[in-house]
Amino acid sequence: MSKKRIDYSQYYSNRDVISFFSGAMGLDIGLEKAGLNVKIGQDFEPACVETMKANGHEVLGGDIRKIEPQQMLDLAGLNVGEPFLVCGGPPCQPFSTAGKRLGINDPRGSLFMDYIRMIDYIKPRFFIMENVKGIMSSPLKHVPIAERNADDPEQQLGTVLDVILSEFNKLGYKTVYGVLDAVNYGVPQFRERFVLIGSRDHEDIFLPVPTHFQMHQKEEYRWKTVGEVISDIENEKGECATLSMERAHYLEMVPEGGNWKDLPDDIKKIAMGGAYESGGGKVGFYRRLSYSQPAPTVVTSPVQKATMMCHPRMNRPLSVHEYARLQQFPEDWKFIGTTAAKYRQIGNAVPIGLAEAIGRAVIATADKTALIKTKRFRGTDIHNRIKNALELGGNAVCQ
Repeated sequence: MSKKRIDYSQYYSNRDVISFFSGAMGLDIGLEKAGLNVKIGQDFEPACVETMKANGHEVLGGDIRKIEPQQMLDLAGLNVGEPFLVCGGPPCQPFSTAGKRLGINDPRGSLFMDYIRMIDYIKPRFFIMENVKGIMSSPLKHVPIAERNADDPEQQLGTVLDVILSEFNKLGYKTVYGVLDAVNYGVPQFRERFVLIGSRDHEDIFLPVPTHFQMHQKEEYRWKTVGEVISDIENEKGECATLSMERAHYLEMVPEGGNWKDLPDDIKKIAMGGAYESGGGKVGFYRRLSYSQPAPTVVTSPVQKATMMCHPRMNRPLSVHEYARLQQFPEDWKFIGTTAAKYRQIGNAVPIGLAEAIGRAVIATADKTALIKTKRFRGTDIHNRIKNALELGGNAVCQ
């Protein structure tokens, strides 16, 4: 039975946001660029809390499991049903002590349920949940292939996404979800993220339509490249992680845009060590970025052996400043903590351009300005192909 809907239309002029799992506020900055107002953020990590404070934002630090939703409303100066949006990316790794018959991947044993608890109480007009794309296909219970039995009911529990959609459905929210790649929204990096948008009042929500393309006749609509965003700061002596002498030695032999495969044949096995015999493409080992391409996904450290993020031409990893540029943080944004903590905050953030596009899609839904209604979609071939390409670009599914 669906919950009885209450008329919250008196709050429809509101554009206030409450943010959870805010981190370095990448998602929040993008939403504010779109025209929303983040009233308060929350995070468990002390360095993230200090980063938010250093940039003048209201924040409630601490474990979300110990926070009451009314606290967040009081600090934001808002009533139940008044917030325009609640946003956040709850970690979906559940506790190993999840209840009887629940698999190790079941989000009902994770912080996801506390995010649900906040939305259920606060009752925002919209919510945004972002996460790793793996939750779309991750099974609730991991069973080794050799032990799988199609007739075993405990092996037919569905996916993590099934549970997530079921929980939001219980709250009465209409949802749309899909995997978005940040490069299609003006971000100079390939970064696929699962995005779920919900509407309390069952409005016509949609995932943002791509704005940037690999090929386009106008430069401003083409994918952004590493060179466009970091070439002007490559010579600055900024904060930067350090490669070991051994790794720096091998990196010297790798050309721009290359990786371990570009090392001399007699060096590859020595440089790779035990990873040389392992499977997979191993594309991140001794990886140099290319000025002429978007970056690979920015990770939480640029010096890990398997996921190196090294400068296109200099024998060093990307600096903190360059890392922040790839995630589109404002130039004056302050990151607090150790160098490692700064990289981690930046690497975990939602790219600003992607967040802004999501925010604009939600605002367009609220304002009913997203669609130009026509009597028919003219043409039968090229117009329909363009329409289908736009729809596939968001890879959206409605519930």
